[in-house]
Amino acid sequence: MRQSRSVYRRRQATALAVLLGVVLLVAVAVAAVGGGGGSGGDDAPGSGGKAAAAEKPRELPRGGRRIFPAHRVVGFYGAPQDDELGILGIGRPRDVARKLERQAKPYERKTRPVLPMMELIAVIAANAPGPDNMWRNRQDAAVIDRYHRAARRAKALLVLDIQPGHSDFLVEARRLEKWLREPDVGLALDPEWQTPGVKPGTEIGSATSQQVNAVSAWLANIVREENLPEKLFIVHQFTKDMIVDKARVKQRPGLAITMNVDGFGDRPNKISKYRDFTSEAVRFHDGFKLFYKEDVNLMTPRGVLNLKPPPDLVVYE
Repeated sequence: MRQSRSVYRRRQATALAVLLGVVLLVAVAVAAVGGGGGSGGDDAPGSGGKAAAAEKPRELPRGGRRIFPAHRVVGFYGAPQDDELGILGIGRPRDVARKLERQAKPYERKTRPVLPMMELIAVIAANAPGPDNMWRNRQDAAVIDRYHRAARRAKALLVLDIQPGHSDFLVEARRLEKWLREPDVGLALDPEWQTPGVKPGTEIGSATSQQVNAVSAWLANIVREENLPEKLFIVHQFTKDMIVDKARVKQRPGLAITMNVDGFGDRPNKISKYRDFTSEAVRFHDGFKLFYKEDVNLMTPRGVLNLKPPPDLVVYE
């Protein structure tokens, strides 16, 4: 289950090649005069939608306001800058959405329908410091909007993943607030790529329970303010010490907090790792990650569903 140095080098070389700009998108709001209604457009990515929330509570893309146990989430992970960043970035977003639908279908059950998910790397750890010395690149706003539109068309969740490098999870999450105020956008933390003082990829990073709790408290407050449906909040983990003092990670109303068992390997090692993490005293929702390229003898959906307990979240990279 260890991430190989060659994979680190490949991914970080890719990240260095990613040249991200900042595109400011200006939304024009048309105000009605004398009580007339404007079409604020709940379908428009990035719209706040407070008036709509006051009229009728917004729901998840395929209905309802609870993610688990109502659904099983099946998703693709990646970014469009390079195929090596994950399956999500390979091809046009709408084509990827169709591929995701096909991959998710075997996980569908009458008693537990699938909710598809696109996990876009919104902050990419880099092997160069950059102008602010934070060793990370921020995804262009136009790219996030493109994937949000594709996810919305597919009635899927969009989850924004943070690989902070030398930055801070909460700092980076706050820059994504525009999208996180939407009912179909969640958040993921990738502690492997938080390496303050060390070049990302040369050491395996970690996060503290305090850092996770700070982000979850802030995110739960957004859910409460906007009266949003339950929001998916993922923390990736493939070593025991990747989340320091994990027992102190707090549950939050309005968040489906999911510990995703990350890392590639052969079937016996992946299953053993999953059993270790799901037998811990402090329990969250269970996630399981699969790697199309790096896994040896990729597990089938049937094999994944035979895990005990069956995962609530399945992510393919």
